Amino acid sequence: MKPAPAATPAPAPKPTPEQLRAAQDGTIPDVTGPGLRVLFCGINPGLWSGATGHHFARPGNRFWPALHRSGFTPRQFRPDEQGELPALGLGITNVAPRTTAKADELTAEELRAGGAALVERVLRLRPRVLAVLGIGAYRTAFGRRDAVVGRQPEGIGDTEVWVLPNPSGLNAHYTLDALAAEFGRLRESLDS
Repeated sequence: MKPAPAATPAPAPKPTPEQLRAAQDGTIPDVTGPGLRVLFCGINPGLWSGATGHHFARPGNRFWPALHRSGFTPRQFRPDEQGELPALGLGITNVAPRTTAKADELTAEELRAGGAALVERVLRLRPRVLAVLGIGAYRTAFGRRDAVVGRQPEGIGDTEVWVLPNPSGLNAHYTLDALAAEFGRLRESLDS
């Protein structure tokens, strides 16, 4: 007799309004491991991520679809499957650790302090690439006012730095296809 296919676990339940309010100004742990090829770096966790403990958890965030469409993952993972990423050489962190309803609630000082802490984290973890997801946050955190999307001319130690578009559903400048194409450029650079 043929074994039944493994059931796909149900996604995490939607946070309640009380859980979302309680998540304000909290933090969530990074997803890291040894030998990372890419450490993806969000701006900061949103309230949905803070309430669930999962990065890029808000419905409408396009990180997980872009990651899959660009070839980084064999299938589209859900936020609650983030723990599977290190086995693929992928990790997640944030420029600023504080959870907010919107990234524009962060101060420039928080982003600059987060950038300094991120440099220390990268030097410790030594991923092949740091991929910062958000050009504005990168410019502020690293004092690179003229930075553009793509590979940056200066790395951190032996780590290449790339800037990719913010995958938030609020970033109307990039469609999911365009976002996946930018992620794909990074993935192709790793293979060459």
